[in-house]
Amino acid sequence: MRFICAILVALSTTLHCVAQPTQPPGTTLTYRNPVIAGDFADPSVIRVGNAYYAVGTSSEWGPAYPIYTSTDLVNWTHVGSVFNTIPDWTMGSFWAPELFFRNGTFYVYYTARRKSDKHSYIGVASTRDIRQGFTDHGLLLEWTTEAIDAFVLEEDGKLYITWKAYGLDKGKDIEILGAELAADGLKVTGKAFSMLKAERNNWEGGGAEGQAIVKRGRYYYMTYSGNSCCGAGCNYQVGVARAEKLQGPWVKHTGNPVLVSDQTWKCPGHGTIVTTPDNRYFYLHHAYNGVDFTQTGRQGVLSELVWDDKTQWPTFRYGTTTPAQAESPGKTKQQQQPDLTANFGEKSNDIPWVWDVSSPKPVFSVHDNQLHLTNTQSGPMGSFLGLVIKKGTYTFAADVTPQADVLQSICLYGDASNALGLGVRKGLLELWQIKDGTRTVLESKSIPDDVPSVNVQLISRFGQFYEFSWKPKEAQPQLLTKTPLDGSYLPRWDRAPRIGISVSGAANSSSTIRSVEMKYE
Repeated sequence: MRFICAILVALSTTLHCVAQPTQPPGTTLTYRNPVIAGDFADPSVIRVGNAYYAVGTSSEWGPAYPIYTSTDLVNWTHVGSVFNTIPDWTMGSFWAPELFFRNGTFYVYYTARRKSDKHSYIGVASTRDIRQGFTDHGLLLEWTTEAIDAFVLEEDGKLYITWKAYGLDKGKDIEILGAELAADGLKVTGKAFSMLKAERNNWEGGGAEGQAIVKRGRYYYMTYSGNSCCGAGCNYQVGVARAEKLQGPWVKHTGNPVLVSDQTWKCPGHGTIVTTPDNRYFYLHHAYNGVDFTQTGRQGVLSELVWDDKTQWPTFRYGTTTPAQAESPGKTKQQQQPDLTANFGEKSNDIPWVWDVSSPKPVFSVHDNQLHLTNTQSGPMGSFLGLVIKKGTYTFAADVTPQADVLQSICLYGDASNALGLGVRKGLLELWQIKDGTRTVLESKSIPDDVPSVNVQLISRFGQFYEFSWKPKEAQPQLLTKTPLDGSYLPRWDRAPRIGISVSGAANSSSTIRSVEMKYE
């Protein structure tokens, strides 16, 4: 009954989305949100010439901070990550990277947790070629027990960094602070000054973060986010403030919050503003999809800002909620998010794999027409290699050559203590669950020892209910789950699960996987 009720709720939300106009009057070109699907929180976007670049939070996933590029703000291509190997001073919590471009150099001001004390502070890295990754310059800003959410801008030829402070300091209100940077952007040289204080008894809920600043006319305008960002109990919202000088005083808009939740997109916030060549203002931010919610994470969505010439305040063009569909910034049609099919017998398999940064970086290679992921872990999970989930309803499958000494699984991975999968060993199928660190075999089935390959398949509904099946080559699928399994325990606060493959069993044994396939409904 719970499964049926969840389907009815999700279908109701889906119908809300469909009921919106599919095309505005005339020949206006439109896009639909998300523009960057899947877990892509706290996006930062800049325009360099005719190209846009965006980076986002990777949280506890590596490689750290995915990078996308676009020519129209609605069609984005993944081009790599800021760090393929995480900086030595960090250990995780890779949040809120902020892009900045100056004199032919890209900078990223990023939040990460420091190994020595597990406090989150701000580092800086740079590159001349954003597609080739960044060189880390180490810790830039340490402030009390936490400094996060950097935003950098230039005023009168000087560089300034702004950040969220006092989020973990008892007895202090959260503030947005600022300070001058050195001319090369790699060192804080100025004294900190207060820009904005969070209020406890209004929509902000005592929080203010994710600030982005743009100059228009006589004013600096700041978008910022307040309240709870993440998880099923989130209540994130966006406000705006302005000042004639960067140092303030900053005045909050009486119409705050200016962006709030609805059934289609929940808990919007933490983004940056970019202008198009024809001077339109767009806010690339994140929000949870109303159907898949936390199971697919905070996705990259686009909302347009317009200006009231009388009051000189910005508003969002389509009201106070994230649009399901809106007028495109450019003149190119939005393309559908592609499915993924990788046959490892083919030469080109450029797959954006991700992994858990709290575990050793996975060792894998493609040879002999197979993907070989080596088990380097001693725990019940083994080693994992995953993909970002773009939409909650999908089918994921892999063709596996069974082996005697290793369990090769397709699995959903929240973290090393929370996962769900179907594994293949010579002569055996094993449906397993790891919950709060305890591994349980939910179902097992004997298969012939001489089966040369097995196709294992996972069907996901709304990113929460899962069915597993298997089939020998060229046979009909056989369902292994008697009823759909509830995977609602998998999302881990600020991040969504990943789908992928794992290997466990004999140390240093490797997978023998011929292909993987991801198809979205």
